Amino acid sequence: MNTRALVSFPALVAALLLTGCDRTPSIELAQGEAQGTTYHIKWWGEDAPARSDIEADLTRVLTKIDQDISTYREDSWISRFNASRTTDWQPAPPEVIHLLQIARRVHDQSQGCYDPTVAPLFALWGFQDEHFQVPSDKAIRKTMTHVGLEHLEIDADAGKIRKTIPELSIDLSSMGEGHSVDRIAAMLESHGIQNYLAELGGDMRIRGTKPDEELWRVGIETPSPGERRAGNIVTVKDRSGLSINTSGTYRRYFDDSGHAYGHIIDPRTGTPATHDLVSATVFGHEAAVSDAWATTMLCLGREQGTEVADREGLPVYLIERHGENDFTDSRTGPLRETDRFTLQ
Repeated sequence: MNTRALVSFPALVAALLLTGCDRTPSIELAQGEAQGTTYHIKWWGEDAPARSDIEADLTRVLTKIDQDISTYREDSWISRFNASRTTDWQPAPPEVIHLLQIARRVHDQSQGCYDPTVAPLFALWGFQDEHFQVPSDKAIRKTMTHVGLEHLEIDADAGKIRKTIPELSIDLSSMGEGHSVDRIAAMLESHGIQNYLAELGGDMRIRGTKPDEELWRVGIETPSPGERRAGNIVTVKDRSGLSINTSGTYRRYFDDSGHAYGHIIDPRTGTPATHDLVSATVFGHEAAVSDAWATTMLCLGREQGTEVADREGLPVYLIERHGENDFTDSRTGPLRETDRFTLQ
């Protein structure tokens, strides 16, 4: 009998077990295209399902969002609601009810600067089909009679909504990417995954850390029309989760007689917002909320936006342009005081 062999075999097994326990989990990655943009989902976990299972669920989540709120599909719920001319109550998907409640809250807190019924004005100025024009005051006034969140009633308990004017339409795209990463994050967490970075169209939900306790670090895009590059770096210290949403006017605008018109329409005037603010990044707990506020900041401008953000406790990073390559940035009070992350 080889006594040495009997002794060494258990030792070898123990060594293999210890090696397996010490192996650092790898970060999984799913990436692709959806909603007219790209997505990148990173996650890891000791008992995470197979990547194929996560990717199948990811497809299911994104398909359901399209079926609910895509304005590019004639068969989506929101397209059918917009096409209808009834003022009767209509059943609405729970997620749509949730987004409309967010919209109502941000609308009220921003003195009406956020309004998901503004699409007819967006189209009037040519931002829908890129046939840009400066409309007449008469055309603006007429179009504004079809706009206004006050013309939408919500019965959340019954799961239904109604418009009080037949022409009213809803466009939730200003929250769409944020809502998508919220749903992706919820899907990951339903599988017990507590460490992830979900990004779609630049909007993000981040939770936990990388393996070996390394913190997640991401870049905020600089407001450069001709290129995409990261500027400031965010290091996420709050392991319970952080949403990051950036909106900008530096990609969608047109020039008429030397005057630049951005795609952020102020629903209170029916015209594009006129100020120097070109980028707003909002940090929060729910990406759909942060997404709505990022758009709202670009309607309000730096001065009024900072006032509202300070009042509502919103950490916001703002960038203004004063010339071709002359940028200044500012931070709201809650951003300067936060310890959930660093921005450098």
